[in-house]
Amino acid sequence: MSTAPQPRASASWWSQNDSGWCLRANRAGARLGIRRYFAAVSRLGDGVFWYALMSMLIVFDGWNGLAASAHLAITGVAALTLYKALKRWTKRPRPFAADGRIRAWVAPLDEFSFPSGHTLHAVAFTVVALAHYPALAWLLLPFTASVAASRVVLGLHYPSDVLAATAIGGALAGLSIVAAGAVPIVFAITP
Repeated sequence: MSTAPQPRASASWWSQNDSGWCLRANRAGARLGIRRYFAAVSRLGDGVFWYALMSMLIVFDGWNGLAASAHLAITGVAALTLYKALKRWTKRPRPFAADGRIRAWVAPLDEFSFPSGHTLHAVAFTVVALAHYPALAWLLLPFTASVAASRVVLGLHYPSDVLAATAIGGALAGLSIVAAGAVPIVFAITP
């Protein structure tokens, strides 16, 4: 007799742990300082931060900044199209809608949870921006990590929504970099 878990048991285990991790992270939002920080980061992740970044790139780096901003914008349109299609296809309820113990600390932008659009965009934008400006890692990496965490703490996404969005955003950005010919910037090997 086999003791290996059946696929359903594995799915159930993942679902229970995903909800449990979400609930534990969401409880941190009960602390006003934590809630305010993640609500502000989430709001900036709606697009404000990225629009400001694109503007600053143009102001401080002229035509190169314009080219990088155009690359970010095109990647953003692709990310938006992909994430909306995935949400319509999966129709996963948000954590606060599925579990009464989880509280939505801010209003969601749409009905469904999978994948996290904020995280998908933050990861895609960060990877593309770092391909052009690696020196911005000190700013973009912590911001992107905070955006991803905010989605779980605020009760709007499960950790699996954020992990999947991270993978999708990274893959989309990688394809975008290859398509734009920016690969030598990212993968250049110096002797």
